[in-house]
Parts: sequence; structure tokens; C-alpha cells
Amino acid sequence: MALEGSDKSYRNRIIFASLVGTTIEFFDFYIYATAAVSVFPLLFFPAGAGSAALLASMATFGVAFVARPIGSVLFGHFGDRVGRKATLVGSLLLMGLATFAIGLLPTYHQIGLFAPILLTIFRFSQGVGLGGEWSGAALLATETADKGKRAWAAMWPQLGAPFGFILANGFFLTLTILFAFDSTRATPDEHFLAWGWRLPFLLSILFVTLGLYVRLKLHETPVFARALERGEKLKSPLAHVFRNNAKELLLGTFIMVATYGLFYLMTTWILSYGIGKVALGNLGIGYRDFLVLQLISVLFFAGFIPVSGHLADRIGRRKLLLIVTSGIVLFGLSFRFFLSKDFIGTGESANHGLILVFLSIGMSLMGLSFGPMSAILPELFPTNTRYTGSGVSYNLASILGAALTPVVATWIARDYGAESVGLYLAALGASTIIALLFTKETKATDLDSMIDEVVAENVEKTSP
Repeated sequence: MALEGSDKSYRNRIIFASLVGTTIEFFDFYIYATAAVSVFPLLFFPAGAGSAALLASMATFGVAFVARPIGSVLFGHFGDRVGRKATLVGSLLLMGLATFAIGLLPTYHQIGLFAPILLTIFRFSQGVGLGGEWSGAALLATETADKGKRAWAAMWPQLGAPFGFILANGFFLTLTILFAFDSTRATPDEHFLAWGWRLPFLLSILFVTLGLYVRLKLHETPVFARALERGEKLKSPLAHVFRNNAKELLLGTFIMVATYGLFYLMTTWILSYGIGKVALGNLGIGYRDFLVLQLISVLFFAGFIPVSGHLADRIGRRKLLLIVTSGIVLFGLSFRFFLSKDFIGTGESANHGLILVFLSIGMSLMGLSFGPMSAILPELFPTNTRYTGSGVSYNLASILGAALTPVVATWIARDYGAESVGLYLAALGASTIIALLFTKETKATDLDSMIDEVVAENVEKTSP
């Protein structure tokens, strides 16, 4: 059953399903990110000391980003051949089961090196699941959108990122309060480190059940259904994308790079820098205090996503992103002011207000840049390779802009000072601006007519 253009209630159900699904997936993904800074260095990498243990934990955090392109290829293949709905169910299941398994893992003190090895395997599985999630949710929204409102419809699954972050970090904040956990004086025998940190991972299975219930009630998107009726299904979507859409893959990857870099600087790296010990060159702020600042700033992230969706439909994706990315470059150059210890202070004397302003500016820019991505990336590719193409671009960018960013930023901050990290962000922003300058505006693209002429042997003809 395909969606009829007048079926507003069903379209609203699709919006709700895409939002709920991405919120759950990002919740699962972010609880690992938070634990990678505050919990895992103590429980899974105790052989390292200080920044060495943190770098080891960050490395396992980055493994998921290496896995995400693999997930986009795997799930993209089935998404372009079998359909968007079934593939989204599979990606949600994989992510949920991997997250639940992390909550059951014994620590290094219990099974030695097998603990970080298993942690890395399940983190890899999380990455594969999320790699298949984003593009499917984006297509669910874009391929059922009202005419002229595609960016507005596509921004709903993007809200899953800040909502998932708020849920994950709000959960951890609540636990640290209940367990009276202080990251600056933590010892492995505390109740929070002994078992309390596991609760978000274990309870995520309830959210996954809700997500599956919502998604199983959906139908296939009308754009994909009509492509099947016309006999335009490909035997190998990935091979076709690399042969015919290599330029779009490259542009899509770098269009997304600055957005990824900005987000993981404002979440994962800044958390490690903020709560790390002053003796190691960090700010020495309490874990709870810093989580509160992050949660407030993420509200700006969520608030500016709808703004970006409206503006992207009004003035175009390319123009909006050029303006916002220029702002990201300028923000990177401002790190020298915001993160100077002469201004910000350390420990109990740290200026929380200035830190909040810094985080809020970054998260506002994040919302403005992230919102249009679920419109512009799918609009670069034809229907029969859209799941694969948009997913591969999005997740290749995750390696360049996200997997490397916390590790590189930790190294730069340690050797050259936190102020220098902004230069790294400015460089990522410059690469995105270059990609946008080589990209045409996609606002008026007709998704239904975007079918490449294909080599005959690569097409599976299906009877109407």
C-alpha cells in the first residue's frame, strides 16, 4: 500500500515513526559516548593512566564510525532492493541488541583483555546499526513529504539526535545524582561504577521495543513503490553509485564533515576536557555540573533544527549551509577566546556562564547545519540508489568528521592547548564550504523522476 498525497494522518504517523526511531538509535549511540569519557577508562582500560586511558576509550568510541559506512552499504543494499521499511526494522534491532549487550559486559578487572575486546565488538555493531538507520529514516520522511516542504519533513528525523542526546545524558545525570558520583574523585568500587552505569544500556531494550512497534505499522514509501513498479530495481546499488555518482558521494561526504566535527567537539571532546583533571591540562569541572551545561546547550541544537528546515525550503539548502558553515569557521577561530584559561578559569573558579555561552553558540550552529542534511543528501541521488548513496556519504563523513575528531582534539589540546582545537574545526568548515561551492541547489529536485539510465544487465525487471 502506497501513501496517498491527501493522507495527512498517515504522513504524520511517518514523521512520528522516523522521529521515534532516530531518537532511540541516537540514545543508544550517545550513552556509549558519555560512558566512554566518564566510565570506560576506569573499568575497561585501567592499565592506562590519565590521558592514555582516555585516548584508549576514545579509540573504541571511534570504532563505531569506521563501522557506520559498512552499515550504510549493508542496509543500503537492502533498502534500495527490498524497501525502506524492512531495512529500518533490521537496523533498529541490531543497534538495540548491541547496546543491551554492553550493559551486560564484565569489566577488565573480571575477565582481563576480553573486556575491551568485547566492548569494541559491540561498539562496532552499534555503528553498523546506526549506519543503516539515518538514511532510511531520512528517506521515509523525504519520499512522503508535501511538495515544497521536503526540508521541513526531513528535519523531523534530525530531531532524534538532540532528543537522544538529552535522554542519554539526562539519564546519566540523574544516576550521578542518585549515586552521588563525582568524576574528579571516582574509584572503581563505587556503586555507580560497579553497576549503576549499566542501567541506561539495559533499559534501552524497552525503547527499542517501542520503536519496532511503531515501524512495523508503516507502509513502503510511494516514491520507492513506483520505482519498483517501473522495474528500476538494481542488482548492485553500491556498484552503480560508485560508477555513476562518485562526484555526488564525494560532495555529500564533505558537505557533512563540518557538522560532524562541530557536534563531537561540543559533546564528546569538550566533556573530556571539561571534567578532566587540571593537572593534566583540563578544566577540572565536576561531571554533574558539566552535564547540566551540555543539556542546556543541546536545547539550542533542538530549537534551531526546525528553523533550519523552514529556511532550507524558503531560501534553499545550499545558500543556507554556506552561511551557517561560514559561521562554524568563525566559531572555530573564537576558541582562543572562549577556552583560554585566563578567561574561563579552572576547577571551582571556572566560569560556568562563559562555558555555557560557548556550548550554546556551537549547538545553535549545529542545529542550523544538521537540519537540512536529511534533505540535501538524499536529493543528490536517484531513487534506486538513494538509500545507499545518501547513507554512504553521511557515514563516510562520520569517519572524517566524527571518529577522528575526539582523538585528534584530545591530542591537539594536550600538545598545543585547547584553544588550538578551534583551528581544526575551522579547517573542517573550509572543506565543507568548498564542497558546497561545487554543489548545485537541490531544493526543486523531483525525487520521483530521479532515476539514472542504467546498464541493462544491472537492472532487475519486475512485472507491474
